[in-house]
Amino acid sequence: MCAIFGVTSKMISMERMMAAFNRTVSRGPDMSRFEEIPCGFLGFHRLAIMGLDERGMQPFHLGEDAVVCNGELYDFRPLRARLMEQYEMQGESDCEILLPLYHEYGVEMFKTLDAEFALILWDGEQKKLIAARDPIGIRPLYYGRLPDGEWAFASEPKNLVGLCETILPFPPGHYWMDGEFVQYADPAYVGYFTMKEEEDVCAKLRRLLMDGVRKRLDADAPLGFLLSGGLDSSLVCAIAQKMLPGKIRTFAIGMDVDAIDLKYARMVADYIGSDHTEVIISEQDVLNALPAVVELLGTWDITTIRASIGMYLVCKWIHEHTDIRVLLTGEISDELFGYKYTDFAPSAAAFQEEAEKRIRELHVYDVLRADRCISVNSLEARVPFGDLKFVRYAMSIDPELKMNRHNMGKYLIRKAFEADHILPDEILWRQKAAFSDAVGHSMVNDLKALAERTYSDEDLQRLAAKYDYCRPFTKESLLYRELFEQFYPGQAHMIPDFWMPNKSWPGCNVDDPSARVLSNYGASGQ
Repeated sequence: MCAIFGVTSKMISMERMMAAFNRTVSRGPDMSRFEEIPCGFLGFHRLAIMGLDERGMQPFHLGEDAVVCNGELYDFRPLRARLMEQYEMQGESDCEILLPLYHEYGVEMFKTLDAEFALILWDGEQKKLIAARDPIGIRPLYYGRLPDGEWAFASEPKNLVGLCETILPFPPGHYWMDGEFVQYADPAYVGYFTMKEEEDVCAKLRRLLMDGVRKRLDADAPLGFLLSGGLDSSLVCAIAQKMLPGKIRTFAIGMDVDAIDLKYARMVADYIGSDHTEVIISEQDVLNALPAVVELLGTWDITTIRASIGMYLVCKWIHEHTDIRVLLTGEISDELFGYKYTDFAPSAAAFQEEAEKRIRELHVYDVLRADRCISVNSLEARVPFGDLKFVRYAMSIDPELKMNRHNMGKYLIRKAFEADHILPDEILWRQKAAFSDAVGHSMVNDLKALAERTYSDEDLQRLAAKYDYCRPFTKESLLYRELFEQFYPGQAHMIPDFWMPNKSWPGCNVDDPSARVLSNYGASGQ
């Protein structure tokens, strides 16, 4: 990960701007640069992943233009070779091709990128600042207005606290220019469904996921893999182990008393032959980490915070004990193929509508969690299930095929890899357990117990009443909101709502986001 920063104003001192930007130096601890441009400032904190020497440092310049980008451009080498026929390249960084591409295509460039990115670009000829974000929002970007009416953009909201009155997430699949947001992509929307049979659908899903993993193995820095023991991370690890020489390094985390998934992660690691590490945490580790997790996330959402604690702690261990710089993870499969609660979808159309909503909101829930937990520990997240070709195809599949007709969630993706035998059947066909639960049921119980000790019933009624927007409704949600307001006062609108099952569906009108409260959870957590 890296951190970027850009403003269209010079009314605030460079010193104050730099102080705000340096709040995210952990995203890019290798080298920092803060430059004045004609309209304001650009800043960059670098985590070196591609082109590790100083020639990969940003901002990149071409003529009067400049750009800072937190991103990975996949399969960029053939494109770079073509551009080098006309443009001089200084180093081996993938992001160095952005300005040559901009010279070729202008803002139409964004439609062509196979990438996860957030960027800020100064067009010296037009005297314009342009900002843009990838279609899913895997790389973070936030914006706000400065007191003089000018604009500020940064990788995280903490960079803009104290500078902007209102801070909002930059919409994925958009670019900003001349004070306006323009949508260039919406991977959640498909104009028509791919009316193929199950066999053909599974074959294409397999090809696209394998290609998504392959592209994300290209790095000049060491790779690692988060392995929960669930289907998604297990598939990513198994595919990567087939593609890479030697043993991949996998990491799992669990509570010291009742970690559900450690045994399954170990089973996967033994089967694929990875170099596996288990990180064990205690109740005190969880409670000690909570304030830091809320601050790094910039959210008050119950699900996101619960699921982030284990991820943050395992990434912290990896940062402190290894030389790994890049982590592949299993996020985004659920939004495409269904959660436990989507078993209750009243129709295929409702299932598809819910999937579209979840994909459009990924950047403030699961994708936000993965980015912050990993980047705060000076690591980079890569998400194969977020590959644009994979997402667009998965969303185009007839939702009738994605409905749970087999008493097995995510049936298509399981069936796609059945013949490969790259995972034990016990893993491939295992029912899903929510990550926050799988780390250990006791973790969520410990957090609820802390909230019970912190607030009385009267406290809940009195303190929750302060909040008109997304009012806390349990002591646990109040605990998170109060912590959030300490770090991001008045910025609750950065998150659109609590991540909860669709309460309008039968069986989903619950008051806790955990799948454990649903009637179909069954043996998922065993």
